[in-house]
Amino acid sequence: LDATGMVVAPGFIDIQSHSRWAFLEGDSRVVSKVTQGITTEILGEGTTNAPIDPATLPPPEEDDTPAEHLRRRMASAHGFDAWLRAMERRGTSTNVGSFVGATTIRRFGMGMRMGPADADALNRMQRAVRRAMEDGAFGLASALIYPPGNFASTDELAALAAAMAPYGGLYITHMRSEADRLLEAIDEAIEIGQRAGVPVEIYHLKAAGRRNWPLAERAVARIDSARARGVDIQADMYPYTAGSTGLSACFPPWASAEGRLFDNLADPATRARIRADIERPREYWENLCDLATPEGVLVLGLRKPENRAYAGRTLADIAAERGSDWIDTAMDLVLSERQEIGTIYFLMSEDNVRLQLRQPWIKFGTDAGGVDPESTRTLVHPRAYGTFPRILGRYVRDEGVLPLEDAVRKMTSAVAARLHLRDRGLVKPGFFADLVIFDPETVGDEATYQEPHRVSLGIRDVFVNGVAVVRDGRHTGAKPGRVVRGPGWSGWQPLP
Repeated sequence: LDATGMVVAPGFIDIQSHSRWAFLEGDSRVVSKVTQGITTEILGEGTTNAPIDPATLPPPEEDDTPAEHLRRRMASAHGFDAWLRAMERRGTSTNVGSFVGATTIRRFGMGMRMGPADADALNRMQRAVRRAMEDGAFGLASALIYPPGNFASTDELAALAAAMAPYGGLYITHMRSEADRLLEAIDEAIEIGQRAGVPVEIYHLKAAGRRNWPLAERAVARIDSARARGVDIQADMYPYTAGSTGLSACFPPWASAEGRLFDNLADPATRARIRADIERPREYWENLCDLATPEGVLVLGLRKPENRAYAGRTLADIAAERGSDWIDTAMDLVLSERQEIGTIYFLMSEDNVRLQLRQPWIKFGTDAGGVDPESTRTLVHPRAYGTFPRILGRYVRDEGVLPLEDAVRKMTSAVAARLHLRDRGLVKPGFFADLVIFDPETVGDEATYQEPHRVSLGIRDVFVNGVAVVRDGRHTGAKPGRVVRGPGWSGWQPLP
């Protein structure tokens, strides 16, 4: 293998992946990921496929489908392990591991209910966390702006994090606020970690909304101050000024309680309450449509034929065409689609992206699932294709924001060390041969918000467990990925 003039690096580790359905039911080649040099994907933000409450499943039938049989296995005592093994059996082009989702744990113990967990529910949730850690979860991952995860209190999260502490797990969080109450949210994450005795990782650190851009420097200072006091806290990010989540992030959390969002949007009285909460700022939730403004909200995932013409357009533009305001437009679209609508929110500043990239404790994640440009037509955030090459091209080579060696460290060994990921993250004898070979002169992202399904440039070869999954920039079709597990896995053999 001639790598003259190339950079040979450990395979990149995506600490925040959403490829779980691609691995279980879709295109597990995850072309958009491997073509940017990713060899390991870590799932789990808020929601995982397991554990499942067995009481929520119907009685078994003789004609149950394979998917129904799998759900029953995932509802067993070691359902988290069953989920991991199912992905590996199906075959994946990248390695895959996962945190256990705190939202899934809450749903396991309480369903979609609001309010605090009682003692019985909390005990049940803690047992589920411990079992997931023994099955190989890397820790507990919360997503505190989405129901029902956002109904969890600090006390509940600290108790769940404490349950995983003996297993060496990490508490990783999409914080309760990334905008007006960003600093308070960082304080909450620190408190949870300290009370539980576990390290803390912040998902996709950002200061969202123009009015909050000055908070970015204070957030970095808040983290640095905590680290100076001995608090083990780090963060990760993606190198874009826009985020992506569902359009329902523009509605108050209570609107989705008990799984009744569509019923609530259809009821005139409840709909009026939702509008009133949107129009009046509330401390307990942050409206992403308000933070981005309707002109900065790009609607993507529309499936109904009557709505498809709106895909790729701003909420303001759609509202103007429909002769409605943006609030009614958002509610009408969600009600019409009766599903979550993928949406891009332009929220951050380029200066703050550069500020965060330079921090020694930062790492990188796509916050995206893997897709295939030849078969997928749904619009996605360009980070699904371009996160890692964008850093190497734009911010390393073109702008000199950080040196190449530091960028590669933050993509590889820093993540492996944070997760206690064994025998990966370095080019070293005895380690798994997860490797990426790229051209430092041409590497870069090609995906845009208007044309997101464009494979990155300069990533020549990618190897996963010694098998080529990308040669000369093209996927080979190979699926040599393996399950990777956290430090609490009961199947580990003692280290020599």
